[in-house]
Amino acid sequence: MTDILIVEDNRELAGLLRDFLEAEHYHVAVAGDGEQALELFEERGARLIVLDIMLPGTDGFAVCRKIRQNDNTPILIVSARTGKEDKLNGLLLGADDYIEKPYDIDIMLAKIKGIFKRRYSTDEIIEDDLTIRKTDRTVYKDGEPLSLTAKEFDLLLLLVEEKGKAMRKEFIFNRIWGVDSFSEQQTLTVHIKRLREKIEKNPKKPKRILTVWGVGYKFV
Repeated sequence: MTDILIVEDNRELAGLLRDFLEAEHYHVAVAGDGEQALELFEERGARLIVLDIMLPGTDGFAVCRKIRQNDNTPILIVSARTGKEDKLNGLLLGADDYIEKPYDIDIMLAKIKGIFKRRYSTDEIIEDDLTIRKTDRTVYKDGEPLSLTAKEFDLLLLLVEEKGKAMRKEFIFNRIWGVDSFSEQQTLTVHIKRLREKIEKNPKKPKRILTVWGVGYKFV
């Protein structure tokens, strides 16, 4: 699934916003008109739509109306149309927010982060290019799903939730496998190795799941 779908017919502006958001580790798709936006949304889905109003063909209001017929994905309208009626129309159609062009990129990012926090923070954790969703127990890296076993998911979630904290191997093992488990602690070492292979750029020189010698592991 795409994190953010940008719907903008100005290619230069769309490209600049895409590059900025990708630098913040969002997985981004771009549509140049309303019809393409609806096709991409149906094909890939999105967790947020940044939607221009003045588009060739199907305008942004029509796109918003169409999506709201059966979906509650957050929509942030972006437009050079600053009149009160346009803002009210967008909000009444179901948009979550409305920002005027030209916009400050830091304000845009703050609005996007605010929407993500309000809508998704109770269910998920975002760590740079990783998105961990607790409810459906899925993990995405750069917007692409990772294949994790149940124990790998539990282990990653524990490490991330205790970010920066060095945890003893015994503590981790007991939390994930249980004090009465017949497994051996070597199992933990194997699972750490597998996680590193899936989330580290260089598993042999990990930068995220670190070994704390004489103690255990920590996520940074």
